[in-house]
Amino acid sequence: MEAIILAGGKGTRLSSVVNGIPKPMADVNGTPFLGHVLGRLSASGVHRAILSVGWMFEAIRGYFGAKYKGIGMDYVIEDRPLGTGGAIKEALKSAREEDVFVLNGDTYFEVGIAGLLKAHKEKDADVTISLKPMRDFDRYGTVTLDGNGKVAGFNEKRFERSGLVNAGFYVLKTRMAETLDRYCPEESFSFEKDFLEVNVKALNVAPYVEDGYFIDIGIPEDYQRAKKEFKMLREGRA
Repeated sequence: MEAIILAGGKGTRLSSVVNGIPKPMADVNGTPFLGHVLGRLSASGVHRAILSVGWMFEAIRGYFGAKYKGIGMDYVIEDRPLGTGGAIKEALKSAREEDVFVLNGDTYFEVGIAGLLKAHKEKDADVTISLKPMRDFDRYGTVTLDGNGKVAGFNEKRFERSGLVNAGFYVLKTRMAETLDRYCPEESFSFEKDFLEVNVKALNVAPYVEDGYFIDIGIPEDYQRAKKEFKMLREGRA
C-alpha cells in the first residue's frame, strides 16, 4: 500500500505558536506531527509514501530522509503553490499501485486502512472519502449521502448538532490523474472545492464512515490539544 501525503502548506494560522517551519513539522511531544501520521500508516501496512512538499521542504526531507519507520519516502517538490488538487495530480504521476491513499500532513485520523481500501474496491469507486461523525461543531462542513449510500453533496461550514465531516483521508484510483486533468486542467486548484464538490454527481464517490480519533492541527487551540491527547493516547496503549 502507498500513500500521498500533502505537506506543502505554510501553516499561517499556526505562526503564533510554530514559526519558521512547515506545519507538518510542528513538534508534538518530541516528534513532528507528520512523524505521528507516518507511524500510524506504517503500523497499518503502508510501505511507501509520496510526500508533496513545497515551502521549506528541506526541513521535511532532512528529518525523514529516504526511509522512516519502514516506509520508503519519495518527495514531489512544488516550486509554486499548486493547491490540494494540483499537488495530488502531480503526485499521482509517481504512484505505482492501482489505488493510493491521499491524506493531509496536518491531520491525524485513526481510520481502519484495510477496511477503507476493501470498501473502495468493492464499490469500484473513483474516490472514497473517510467520514467522521461529529457532534456540536462549526469548524467543518458536512457531507450528505443519498439513499444508495453514495456521497451526494457537500455543505458549507456552519454550526451543526451532528453530522458527517470529511476527515481528509481518501482512496483514489491512480488513473484518476487523467480525470483530474480533464475536469481541472489548470495547474493550481482545490481538490475539495474545485473538483469533488463541483463534480460529485458525475463521479462515483463512496463514503467510508468511521468514528476513530481525529484531530487537525490547523489552529493553535487544536495544536495544543494534540499535545495533550497524543500523550493520553500513548499512555492508553502502553
